[in-house]
Amino acid sequence: MSVVKSLARIPNWDRPAVRHVLSRTLFGYNREDIDFALNLSMDEFIDNYLLADASPPDSPGDWVLQPPKNTTGQENRANLKELTYWWYELMRAQGFSLREKMTLFWHNHFTSDFSTVKFPQLLYMQNALFRANAFGNLIDLTKAVTIDSAMLIYLDGQTSTARKPNENYARELMELFTMGIGNYTETDIAEAARALTGWQIKGRFPIFEASRFDSGEKTFLGEVGAFNHEDIVDIIFRQDATAEWFCKKLYIGFVYHEPDAGFISELAQLLRESQYELKPVLSALLKSEYFHAEEIRGAKIKSPTDLLISPLRQLSQADPVYLKIRNLSIPLQQELFQPPDVRGWVGQRNWMSTTTYPRRNQFTDVLIDNKVYTKEKIDIVAIAKAYSGSENPSQFISEVVEVMINFQLSESRINFLLQALLDGSAEYDWSTDDPQAESRLRGFFKTLMRLPEYQLS
Repeated sequence: MSVVKSLARIPNWDRPAVRHVLSRTLFGYNREDIDFALNLSMDEFIDNYLLADASPPDSPGDWVLQPPKNTTGQENRANLKELTYWWYELMRAQGFSLREKMTLFWHNHFTSDFSTVKFPQLLYMQNALFRANAFGNLIDLTKAVTIDSAMLIYLDGQTSTARKPNENYARELMELFTMGIGNYTETDIAEAARALTGWQIKGRFPIFEASRFDSGEKTFLGEVGAFNHEDIVDIIFRQDATAEWFCKKLYIGFVYHEPDAGFISELAQLLRESQYELKPVLSALLKSEYFHAEEIRGAKIKSPTDLLISPLRQLSQADPVYLKIRNLSIPLQQELFQPPDVRGWVGQRNWMSTTTYPRRNQFTDVLIDNKVYTKEKIDIVAIAKAYSGSENPSQFISEVVEVMINFQLSESRINFLLQALLDGSAEYDWSTDDPQAESRLRGFFKTLMRLPEYQLS
């Protein structure tokens, strides 16, 4: 793919630029969101809203403060569902913030799962850690994740002792979390594992047991010392490969699925210069010519989570039935807190199959037609009337497409949608007050959301 390889700022903060930024940073947006962003400068909107620090949200319940219980699992599964519904609602109602998409990004990067961890209290704490450090310092986040209770269980850190170091976390720390294969040796893994010993979990929290720690001298990535876990992370972040690895993951997560080495190198240099503070990198990325190239816009396949949550915001639906939405996330292959393995969800074309694509279309059909995924049936006529061009079919379609599709549709596609809306009637006969308007509008929205273009962001 040939695009401008540059972190240079885009010259125009216009409607296409705003739509693209919103599509990649939020779980859905509407016309009011576009207008709000356009009333601000690009710097004001991105730096003071999308990347603004915020207070932590209220927890999903008092159970998050309780010590983990070895029960039959029923209570833990019930709390996991509550945790999932809580996170869905944060995604839907977060306002203008990249925080929830970054929290999901970290959940997919520093993976752990309920099947292994078993205790939703610990997954909540990890989720809160990701949110608090969503666009903070990567060194601090990696140190915190290394001794996070859920991670200590997931990759066997709590069983690792000086007499018997466990190499699972040490291996994934370098292979998947920070540097990538080819930048370390098996000896580096073994030496790092020694430095990571000594941690256990008491109640919900990690504790350090000096008697279980290997305090001897280690040789790791060419450096020698009596290293502990913080030393190991510091040494990793002194390697050039680390900045490249994180920026590659950011690129795949927010830009395009095929990495561009030149642009990633630019991002990595900025990340090093910022002392691994992520906010300056994200700010520059979202304002860059490269990010806003025509080939990048609309080139990402929506994740199942994005597909399930975005329409709720697009249609201004405030009363979702998250139980039903979570149930559908399983066949769509993105059940939160259950990534498939330590590599996380691969995404992009892996989201689409002969099984998942029809289920995506069934979801949007049912969302428009029935009271299943929402507590009340969507008032499609009221939604239509909220558009200024609701009584002009061509203008109405243009306004809806601006919200639902993230790039320019072809003339033939627009005509296809027009015919779906009119359903055999003439343009001059169109009215949202017509007795048949509701069925025609439902048919129109279902047709639009079945377009392959609707699957893209």
